Amino acid sequence: MCLAIPGKVVSISGDDPLTRLGKVNFGGIIKEASLAYVPEVKIGDYVIVHVGFALSKVDEAEAQKVFEYLQRMKELGDLEEEQK
Repeated sequence: MCLAIPGKVVSISGDDPLTRLGKVNFGGIIKEASLAYVPEVKIGDYVIVHVGFALSKVDEAEAQKVFEYLQRMKELGDLEEEQK
């Protein structure tokens, strides 16, 4: 199943809005995502990521709530397996 997952932007690289990339922390798992769809995002913001693209900003409380649900459903295994 493909899910959009919330994460916290921990670093941003690039100046061009179309090629900006962010490192996003998904509960301790760091992945790179395109920030082309969310040019207003800053370090520390939370975003919803799907297939390597940050789609929208989300507030921290909502991100934490969704992340807890995903952990309970054990839907984060794909992220962890890729890290190994």
